[in-house]
Amino acid sequence: MKYLFINTVAGNTSTGTITANLCRKLMKEGNDCVLAYGRWKVNCDDVPTYRIGTDTDYKIHGLMTRLFDLQGFCSTAATNKFVDWIKSYDPDVIWLHNLHGYYLNIEVLFDYLKTSGKEIRWTLHDCWAFTGHCTYFTMAKCDQWKTHCKKCSQLKEYPACYGISNVSRNFNRKRKAFTRVHNLTLITPSQWLADLTRESFLKEYPVKVIHNIINTEIFKPTASDFRNKYGIVDKIMLLGVANGMDAWKGLPDFIKLAGMLDDRYVIVLVGVEEKNINGSPQNIIALTRTNDQKELAGIYSTADLFLNLTHQDNYPTVNLEAQACGTPVVTYRTGGSPESVPAENVVEEGDFKALMKNISRIPDLRVGGGKAYKLIILVPDLWIGGLAV
Repeated sequence: MKYLFINTVAGNTSTGTITANLCRKLMKEGNDCVLAYGRWKVNCDDVPTYRIGTDTDYKIHGLMTRLFDLQGFCSTAATNKFVDWIKSYDPDVIWLHNLHGYYLNIEVLFDYLKTSGKEIRWTLHDCWAFTGHCTYFTMAKCDQWKTHCKKCSQLKEYPACYGISNVSRNFNRKRKAFTRVHNLTLITPSQWLADLTRESFLKEYPVKVIHNIINTEIFKPTASDFRNKYGIVDKIMLLGVANGMDAWKGLPDFIKLAGMLDDRYVIVLVGVEEKNINGSPQNIIALTRTNDQKELAGIYSTADLFLNLTHQDNYPTVNLEAQACGTPVVTYRTGGSPESVPAENVVEEGDFKALMKNISRIPDLRVGGGKAYKLIILVPDLWIGGLAV
């Protein structure tokens, strides 16, 4: 079988890692795969890739989005060229992932898909496919997407627009492009997102819940000198990891929590933007994002507790990665995040009393540099996912 994957990035961030891992698994089973992507440097040299467009295309698409709210409706020439390439590659299965990210014209692509006769799968990693602008609407407590998006309170959030809003028109154009596609199956990593799609204009399609996968050959208990490097050998280490640690991912919550903890504890945050690193509380070690997964596995492994204080999420792979490295996870009841951890480790958003209760279940002292105590760990079958839909 020949598979074509389409995603914003290749081997980077959660979606790029997920698609690359799927390619690797399929190729190991004897299939041919190509991962088409739109931006950033490839971080999976063992996977065949195809770049959609150029840096210039990406920048122009981004500029048009900033000015006119046109995410997904530019890059026409690059997408036409890509469609010609698809026809020559002639895959049996076209597997869509993130289509937003300033690299693809969705109308051109879906005009082709509707007449291609190919088996089409689409893994949704957020809600962008059925809104007029945003990727998530839970923090905004908005339900316009159920009927028709007209005015977006998150226009300046990704994919940010600072000019003319096209929210209503975007909604209509997406609905027209994304509906009436033959042989299309939707895949969602969480039951939460599956339930949302059944309330959207995508409800005509069958939806399969297939949890995200991680590479357990990388994410496993891993030796690390992280504690020695940062002088926190005798501290109880609370860890947070996100691609762009911001308000959505709980940065203000971590800062508030830091003020509630005594000097036995240290919070380590990986994925903080450089502009937010300066001025962090003294008991927070703030680090930028890393693409070195083995290094990240070492950081997960040395932590006493992983905290996922996200306010908007689907089925975060960080929960899986931490647990695969032997570190328990406590998460907010947000999106699909609770679906991958034990029920007793789920707290309501902003419930710091419940957070502190969970943190207090860690012993005061660590023995011999190893974890002296563990919360109940639930690790899903991390390679489930995938292929038979």
